[in-house]
Amino acid sequence: MSMLPKEVIRELIRERKFESADDILETLKGMFREVLQETLEAELDEKLGYDKYDVETKMLNSSENSRNGYSKKTLKTQLGNVEIDIPRDRNGEYEPQIIPKHKRNVTGIEEKVLALYAAGMTTRDIHAQIRDLYDVEISAEMVSKITDRVLPLMQEWQNRPLESVYPFVFLDAIHYKVREDKQIVNKAAYVAIGVNTDGCKDVLGIWIGGNETSKFWLGVLNELKNRGVSDVLIFCVDGLTGLCEAIETVYPMAKIQRCIIHQLRASMKYVSHKDKKAFAKDLKEVYTAPSEECAMDNLIALKNKWDKKYPNAIKSWETNWNNLSTFFAYPPELRRIIYTTNVIESLHSQFRKVTKTKLIFPTDESLQKMLYLATMNVTKKWTIRYRDWDLVIGQLSIQFEGRLDRKMTG
Repeated sequence: MSMLPKEVIRELIRERKFESADDILETLKGMFREVLQETLEAELDEKLGYDKYDVETKMLNSSENSRNGYSKKTLKTQLGNVEIDIPRDRNGEYEPQIIPKHKRNVTGIEEKVLALYAAGMTTRDIHAQIRDLYDVEISAEMVSKITDRVLPLMQEWQNRPLESVYPFVFLDAIHYKVREDKQIVNKAAYVAIGVNTDGCKDVLGIWIGGNETSKFWLGVLNELKNRGVSDVLIFCVDGLTGLCEAIETVYPMAKIQRCIIHQLRASMKYVSHKDKKAFAKDLKEVYTAPSEECAMDNLIALKNKWDKKYPNAIKSWETNWNNLSTFFAYPPELRRIIYTTNVIESLHSQFRKVTKTKLIFPTDESLQKMLYLATMNVTKKWTIRYRDWDLVIGQLSIQFEGRLDRKMTG
């Protein structure tokens, strides 16, 4: 809905005879200044108890306070810099409400800076964007200071209490280059996503550490436990050596499902291009089998056919079978959720979008800050629970009898 009647707008157009968008912007800036100025005058009128030109009331007013000139102030606005006159009172009792003391920014620029940063823009790009859009100069250093204001929020989020039981937790890592001790080193951003008993997913935390190691994952798992996660029914993970042992140490009752998609990619690396289609077709018979027994029969058939040619492509299936075959015990609705870590892969793809302009991060904190802001943007859309969740939770209640009853009560 228009804030001004059309007749007023048309009269304004006729009067000003705009020739460009800049003319309109300058007029709007002037109107904004006038409205803001009158608002300040009205505030002081109310404080003093009489209008600026009401001499009679001023004389009758027993207060010794009165107007005492102006002080100039330049504001940063969405229309650019606007200079206004802040009215003063003799006793110094008046403090503007619409523009609080020391406030010079009325644009919501901080929110815009954070949004641009979360979208992956560099601090210098944001400086240029704000300047071009709003005719406001904001240095790259100021951008950094603004984005640093999310650090307490990030720490609070990273340390928040979690639910006591998660049916599923997905673990994976994504890798970046970070400057450390004047060197550029590879770092891993460790990510955990939990699915709660209502069927909704949430990022439980992001940890920055050295290249992906089972020791670091052990620390992540211990932190989850310290934040209240007493039980996890099924962990869905990639193929990192030692990760399963770390899970068994902290959550010995949990089942583990290795990501089938990761396993497929690892196997297909050993297969020549001319055999990929045929090999993939035979391998599909393994992971789409209706039962573990049938899957094992198909794996044996796969081995008999291809083992001489591609032994390494099959060996890892045999070696990791205990954790690859977990999902066969469950119905299709549940299998769809746990057979792959695609839920984290999807989050990682969003991370890559916002970090693609950052080849090297100056610190671990700067990397975590950007991933946190990206996470906040992504998880706003995570409002729908998993499909057929009633069937899934029913199955879990039977398969893991009694363990889903231990929910957080605090």
